[in-house]
Amino acid sequence: MLNARWGPDGHDGTAEVDDRLLAVRAAEGDEEAFEVLVHRHSAAMLQLAQRLMGTRAEAEDAVQDAFVSAWRSLPEYRGEAGFGTWLHRIVTNRCLNLLRARRPAADIDAVAEPAAPEHQSSPARAAEAHAAVRDLAQAMGALSAEQKVCWVLREIEGQPYETIAQAVGIRPEAVRARVFRARRMLTEAMAAWR
Repeated sequence: MLNARWGPDGHDGTAEVDDRLLAVRAAEGDEEAFEVLVHRHSAAMLQLAQRLMGTRAEAEDAVQDAFVSAWRSLPEYRGEAGFGTWLHRIVTNRCLNLLRARRPAADIDAVAEPAAPEHQSSPARAAEAHAAVRDLAQAMGALSAEQKVCWVLREIEGQPYETIAQAVGIRPEAVRARVFRARRMLTEAMAAWR
């Protein structure tokens, strides 16, 4: 078991508990070690899932399912990739499966509208911002699940093509093609906003 003096971030005041050590302990059944890993990685995984899924509720469900899957799969974790990378792959795959199962129509009300600074708020600007967000949501909804996941991981998360390929289970060339098509579709759909 982890020493009770360690906080949820794995600090004891002098040294950080390594993710791999925590993963090994968790694989042996140490729930406290897994709690530290969940606390350490949940914010980043939730942010990723929300970018992929579009709504916080769906993102939370996907991340929760991913952590359950990770707990069950810990005995197979070999430590070849960092724990965060391994977990990133599980969350991405869970989101991709949910996106594939989703109906094609996008819920445009699920996209958060950016708040305008007070000095720039005017009815005309608010209407324009709302229309732009609506058009972007529709354009994102027109992408295939694979295109959306590859585009978000590359353009928003800044992941290298090789990492995306491993997460999605395709070749890096296929990732490049999906990102290229997604960029082209989004550029065409948003041409009126240039």
